[in-house]
Amino acid sequence: MSALVLHRFPLEPFPYDRWLAELDGGVVMIAARDKIVAGREQVPDGPGGYRHLELIDTFDDEDLVDRLARDLIQEYGVTHVIAHHEADLIRAAALREKFGLPGQLPEGVLPFRDKVLMKRKLAAAGIAVAPHTLPGTADEARAFAAEHGLPLVFKARDGFGSIGLRVVRTGEELERHLAEAFAPGAGPREDLLLEAYVPGRMCHVDGVVAGGRTVMAWPSQYQYELSSFQADSGARVDLTLDPSDPLSPRLLELAEASLAALGGPADFAFHAEVFHTPDDRLVVCEVAARPAGARIREVLTAVFGVHPVELASRAHTGLRLPDLERLAEGARLEPVRMAGQVLMMKRPGTVRGIPATPEEPWVEFYGVFAEPGEVLAEAALSSDFLAAAVLSAPTRVECERRLRALGARFEAEIVID
Repeated sequence: MSALVLHRFPLEPFPYDRWLAELDGGVVMIAARDKIVAGREQVPDGPGGYRHLELIDTFDDEDLVDRLARDLIQEYGVTHVIAHHEADLIRAAALREKFGLPGQLPEGVLPFRDKVLMKRKLAAAGIAVAPHTLPGTADEARAFAAEHGLPLVFKARDGFGSIGLRVVRTGEELERHLAEAFAPGAGPREDLLLEAYVPGRMCHVDGVVAGGRTVMAWPSQYQYELSSFQADSGARVDLTLDPSDPLSPRLLELAEASLAALGGPADFAFHAEVFHTPDDRLVVCEVAARPAGARIREVLTAVFGVHPVELASRAHTGLRLPDLERLAEGARLEPVRMAGQVLMMKRPGTVRGIPATPEEPWVEFYGVFAEPGEVLAEAALSSDFLAAAVLSAPTRVECERRLRALGARFEAEIVID
């Protein structure tokens, strides 16, 4: 057996060569040089621990990626295709279908990528979602606004990383955005999704399905608005919920029901976002059939003691899952601690100061992605970080205290002209 990994991330956080070392045919990888550089890593000059490492400048050249992937599958007798980035799920599924390989196929991926189909399937299963529409014209968008009021949320039907996400709060903002979205000669906008704004704090449930059952899952809560990533100059905190929190079992149950409604494959990682409204309702925002972004992967690793991407990748390739062998039938991994992340977004200007490296033993991950003298542009997506850290603690309360303290240090020590 061998695996082809489509990889548009830095390399160091994802040691597939070690995770999948038991594959007798090895691991073949297509990696993006721009992401390796952005992660402050040294670009490798050889295959390292991989059977073959194909470096390309960027994954933006989709024809090149597809051509390379087909060639490598045939050349190395690849038996499994792995992709954990939202933008590569359909591509990987199409490759599996073309070459008769196991795993999620295009029709199975589509409900997780097409947000309209996703919401229809969830609603049909009795799961609450935000009122939404695909406005074909500016007048249709105005009619939706008249019915549901402001704010409204504009997003791409198949978007990811909060790219193109716009929260419109006033009539003037609405008209400006409609003028851009429906400019003369632009043609119909079948990719533009319009949603009613759902008030409340955003929660998320992250986990792994292996052998058709959820074996790892835990809820967290963003302490910030996802859409504010370009305007937020302060520390952004996100952390897990305690097992004793009455919201925890409700979110876990809702995530399970949502996965069943969307028909996920036998082995995959997932990230579900859910609004918790002021009147205590749970409304599903989106569900993705891939690991979470930001540093949520490291948060889950701290919570459970096993990396979710390693677990999902080993499950997909049929390798032993020793962390699960001790579980009773139908049981899940239990959290051993609470954890969370504190993030600082990039913002325009020249970097004059960066944070000192924290030395507390509960710091599970720390990274700074700029250096003094570097000129930064505005954050392009919600994972465009200047600094990030993952901390752990015995309880959520203590974890939040530690995160807030480190966030205050970030705010004081990061200087951008």
